[in-house]
Amino acid sequence: MGQQTAEIDSDAEQGTEMNIDPALSEESKRQREGTGNIGAFGKRTGSSDLRFFEGILPEIDGEVLSDHSIEEQFSTALDNLEAALADNRNATFGDVMKLEIQLTDPSAAEAIDHVYESRFDDVELPPRTVVGVCSLPGGADVQLDVIAAEE
Repeated sequence: MGQQTAEIDSDAEQGTEMNIDPALSEESKRQREGTGNIGAFGKRTGSSDLRFFEGILPEIDGEVLSDHSIEEQFSTALDNLEAALADNRNATFGDVMKLEIQLTDPSAAEAIDHVYESRFDDVELPPRTVVGVCSLPGGADVQLDVIAAEE
């Protein structure tokens, strides 16, 4: 990624010095240097060009749609992601770099495939991971964690 490690003379104190590629954005540099904005269920970390969306649930007006089908829940969670992206520097699904789908029933992964493909139909499908979990907030069957970036 353009990062280099320089060795220090043996006469000098043992250690390494990291040189950051100047082509990396200043915003990314600020993010690497601090951890003050890291926490659970955040919407973003620092002021980087990377955006982290965590704990996106299938909810409308604060009510989790736990009694709806997995397809409806996943579609609603994607609606919420789309709104969060738009609120964050007018990002879109095309800016999604990685999608983690957490399911209480991992066998439901096939049921959400068509929703996933139809919602990302006009952009390249981002890499995704499907993870089985024991439970989710509000009794939801699906939750999303997403990394997006402006390129």
